[in-house]
Amino acid sequence: MTHRVILLIGASIVAVSSFDAAAQEGDATAGATVFKKCATCHIVDSDTNKVGPSLNKLFGRKAGTHPNFAYSTGMKEAGDGGLVWDEATLRDYLHNPKAKVKGTKMAFVGLKDEQEITNLIAYLKQYSQ
Repeated sequence: MTHRVILLIGASIVAVSSFDAAAQEGDATAGATVFKKCATCHIVDSDTNKVGPSLNKLFGRKAGTHPNFAYSTGMKEAGDGGLVWDEATLRDYLHNPKAKVKGTKMAFVGLKDEQEITNLIAYLKQYSQ
């Protein structure tokens, strides 16, 4: 009996761990839908700037450095202070842009849904390779 309980607990842990990993990876297709909230100001499939800078090849980029975009002083200072876009920094920024980067010109209030952010990150990652 004890052996069966241990096996069941072990199988449950593996199943939950696999589910958590899949959830953290995100769904890029769902992320494309979330990106529609961003598409008014940003483009992701080219280096063209719009009202906001291109998000093409965003991951690993120092904040405030995309060519030919007039960044706010706050965003430039954030980059000079070491802000580089990765999953963690982007997740924080997407929750509340003005809290993450004081003085950002971005008017978007942020995303509150963790799964939307995870999916959006998965979508953006496709354009960062």
